Amino acid sequence: MSTPNLLELKGVHTHIGAYHILHGVDLAVPKGQLTMLLGRNGAGKTTTLRTVMGLWHASQGSIQFAGRDITKLNTPDIASLNIAYVPENMGIFSDLTVKENLLLAARGARNAAQMDATRLEWIFKLFPAVEKFWNNPAGKLSGGQKQMVAVARAIVEPRELLIVDEPSKGLAPAIIDNMIDAFRQLMAGGTTILLVEQNINFAKRLGDHVAVMDNGRVVHAGRMAALAEDEALQRSLLGLAL
Repeated sequence: MSTPNLLELKGVHTHIGAYHILHGVDLAVPKGQLTMLLGRNGAGKTTTLRTVMGLWHASQGSIQFAGRDITKLNTPDIASLNIAYVPENMGIFSDLTVKENLLLAARGARNAAQMDATRLEWIFKLFPAVEKFWNNPAGKLSGGQKQMVAVARAIVEPRELLIVDEPSKGLAPAIIDNMIDAFRQLMAGGTTILLVEQNINFAKRLGDHVAVMDNGRVVHAGRMAALAEDEALQRSLLGLAL
């Protein structure tokens, strides 16, 4: 019995100004699992994520989330459906402290004392830097530390779908291990995850499913393990062996 899809794109086209970036993207993200979106630079991966989030609107095609058409919704309305998005630039508020950044995402809390203490403790164990720099301005952190804060902010409350653009970018190997552990624990708790990733080892260790993009289209979709074992297919799709 196949797993139902939580997120599904059908024939999605996206134009940015005069540029036609996505050319009929078909993408299925099974519920409760992790889907990797791979491809060369400029293939359309980030545009796909931004189109799902309504930051750019599809000019054609449909986007379904949990059986609901979200194609024309605006970003705040999409986020309110319990979807969290971590962009490649992380979107950290530099002048705010780490605590204030997370508090903004904890919609049910007006101050730090009202945040879920058990969930915060879990986040601190995954990303010790978040606790260490709790009262420091986020803009003073290193790139890797900001990435941890960005992911921590996205998961400070339970989410049905987590979308992350290059989560391992700039992270040391030990922190990448923590990130992988975090995503596995999130999936165990029922969260569905869609990741764009350039770190192929990260993708191999974590992905259940994979979709490979090229020239604004999905040109391959299947099990991540099958792609990881097929070097000829890897070279054909990505120009390299994983």
